[in-house]
Amino acid sequence: MSLNPCDFKIPAHIAIILDGNGRWATARGKDRSVGHWKGIGRIKPMIQRGGERDVKVMTFFLFSTENWSRPQAEVDALMAFCIAFLDEHTPWMVESNFSFKHIGRKHPIPKDVQDALQRAEQATAHNTGLRVQLAFNYGSRSEIVDAARAIAEKVKGRLLSPQEVTEQMVSDHLYTAGITDPDLWVRTAGEMRLSNFLLWQISYAELYVTQTLCPDFTPDDLDAAIAAYGQRTRKFGQVK
Repeated sequence: MSLNPCDFKIPAHIAIILDGNGRWATARGKDRSVGHWKGIGRIKPMIQRGGERDVKVMTFFLFSTENWSRPQAEVDALMAFCIAFLDEHTPWMVESNFSFKHIGRKHPIPKDVQDALQRAEQATAHNTGLRVQLAFNYGSRSEIVDAARAIAEKVKGRLLSPQEVTEQMVSDHLYTAGITDPDLWVRTAGEMRLSNFLLWQISYAELYVTQTLCPDFTPDDLDAAIAAYGQRTRKFGQVK
């Protein structure tokens, strides 16, 4: 579709679940890993379009804390694909003034993957444009647990009292601390569930689900999601 950014409200933060890679590959008689590689290949075009639309933050859900239970060959492929994607596109992100951040637990991510994530963060640390966040070994419940533990340690150390714990304080201890909450939450492949992705942060996000499988999701599909968002009235619990 042709989208004039002036015609719509543009979400400051878009969060995207990259779903349907395995189904895409299976339907074509290919190994699931082929679908994952195709799906990861859609990230750069989405980032480019997000930058063109003046989106400030884009968060991509690539690997969950639950995905370790998948067949080892599939897990190994996803680890290798993460490294390959970052090594290929980090120079481009640097040139494009995009910053990169990994959100999720580091353990048990293999060291070579951790190193690739860290290289991308360090290389783009001083960039001021679109923020790209990769949710890798991420789970929202574990994120909230980690935040609760950090706050509990401060209470234990008498650095603050229980009465001082606020919603903002919890937000400030999440992996996304300092980043505005998602305005638009997108899921490909038609699944109608949240899948433990940014549960705290999407309390008032607009949800958009498309039947399109991730490897087929184009920048124009992203524009369709932005256009749908732009036509909605956000109420934040108020009567409008």
